[in-house]
Amino acid sequence: MPGAAIRASATLVVLRDAPAGMEVLLLRRVVRDGDVHSGACVFPGGLLDESDALSHACCDGLDDARASALLGLERGGLSYFVAALRECFEEAGLLYAVAADGGAPGAAQLAELAGWREPLNRGERHLHTLCAQYGLRLTADRLAYFSHWLTPPGVPKRYDTRFFVAEAPALQVASQDTRETVEQLWIRPADALADAKALHLVLPTLKTLQALQAFDDVGAVMAHARAPREVPRTMPRLGRGAKGVRPVHPDEPAWAELGRLDPEGRGTASFELTPGVPVRLSPRLIRVTANNGSMMTGPGTNTYLLGGGAANEWAAIDPGPADAAHVQAILDAAPGPIRWIFVTHTHKDHSPAAAALKARTGATLLGMPPLHAEWQDTGFAPDTVLRGGELFELPGDTRLQVIHTPGHAGNHLCYLLEQERLLFTGDHVMQGSTVVINPPDGDMAAYLHSLGELKTLPLDWLAPGHGFLMAGPGAAMQRIIEHRLKREATVLAALPAQGSTAIDALLAVVYADVPERLHAMARRSLLAHLLKLQHDRLAVESPQGHWARLDQGLARAGDPDQSRPSSGPAKGP
Repeated sequence: MPGAAIRASATLVVLRDAPAGMEVLLLRRVVRDGDVHSGACVFPGGLLDESDALSHACCDGLDDARASALLGLERGGLSYFVAALRECFEEAGLLYAVAADGGAPGAAQLAELAGWREPLNRGERHLHTLCAQYGLRLTADRLAYFSHWLTPPGVPKRYDTRFFVAEAPALQVASQDTRETVEQLWIRPADALADAKALHLVLPTLKTLQALQAFDDVGAVMAHARAPREVPRTMPRLGRGAKGVRPVHPDEPAWAELGRLDPEGRGTASFELTPGVPVRLSPRLIRVTANNGSMMTGPGTNTYLLGGGAANEWAAIDPGPADAAHVQAILDAAPGPIRWIFVTHTHKDHSPAAAALKARTGATLLGMPPLHAEWQDTGFAPDTVLRGGELFELPGDTRLQVIHTPGHAGNHLCYLLEQERLLFTGDHVMQGSTVVINPPDGDMAAYLHSLGELKTLPLDWLAPGHGFLMAGPGAAMQRIIEHRLKREATVLAALPAQGSTAIDALLAVVYADVPERLHAMARRSLLAHLLKLQHDRLAVESPQGHWARLDQGLARAGDPDQSRPSSGPAKGP
């Protein structure tokens, strides 16, 4: 069945400065049967009309070439500006226009022009006719391009909408049209968000208000919108959860996976990770999530099954924690016998179930034993010890390459599913949070080195140990590298120019942006950063365990070669 036609539309976000802070104009839609947005508070906006092109000649300060360039179009961009102006006048009674002498319309003229709103809405009159009759010019240049939204596939009506921002016209009073809207209110973005349920804010309105919340006044919003920048197209995707189907925004964890599993937007793929429920990610790949969600494990540990083919034999990656219910869920999800068990590393949320799964299946256990005892599954005893560089031919035309990726753990391995250009990352790359690097097993220098090596691989997808499939692997890894280097720069800047300081004093400064309840975990990564700086001969630790910049602290803290060494970057695959 062909998808719904995509219709061009425009929205105008009207702003004003008020004593309590910047306010935005919202209009409440009338209640209509069958309208999913019935009663919602929205910004003025609507479909482009064929007559909007006739109003190009009435616009001041902006022509179609410039407007199209701003919107990334070959032509017709000015019609989006005109449509936003027209819809704002029809729905809110605000007219962005000046007389031939540059003056604003007076109160008497505005009262007369109000009679045009309903005929314009019905298509009986047109905006260019109004301008000609009253000698007005549309001030399209007062609008600035803010965002671009495309309705997700799978819904009955799809809209390609350009959002604009503009300061409210001086001395004009907004009023609802009583045909499409029944109420108008000026409200601060933060207050609207706090009352989002009562206002029935739809996703684009909600996200726009969240973006506006970052600005103090109208001038700051307009400066941001007018600054040279790329405006990405935002297209939510339909996903299914316990409470039904809803649009999922691109910044939500499930968004990329929804596009892979349900490209036509039928709402069949889930935006929730439900423990024990298998998810078919491809003909050769299945995911089962353990019921061990926590602050450290996110939604739970993922076990992946891969294989199939004529033999219908399967391999399991990361059987997870010692949980009998999860082991049974893995067995129930496997379409055929499990012959191999691969482990990324031996932290207690990833490998302990291997013993039970091996006992139930007789599968060959593969991985690298722990290099340190702390927080490890010390009973892990693989039948085949992996070092990195091995290549396995599995059923279902499946080739699995082993890559040694120390950093989070010295024995950490990633696995590359070559046919799908997909990397099973274990805890090397997690979704929604950074990885804790806990010395001595964790090593920041080795971690960054491993990320750099992985960035060179031909990858399309990451399959993390916690979370959904992730697209854009190279960009995801680069963001982690940049975050770690930025944190490292903060650590170096916090080291005293005179004397030295204890690690706990550094913690409060370096991780001031992290909630205090997470400081115990952050302390481990801070130590990893300090050890890397020491390895790079930029910091030094004193015998008392205090730290200083090497150029300031060498004479007081001692030779850095006598301090605790970092293991340094390990060689990649």
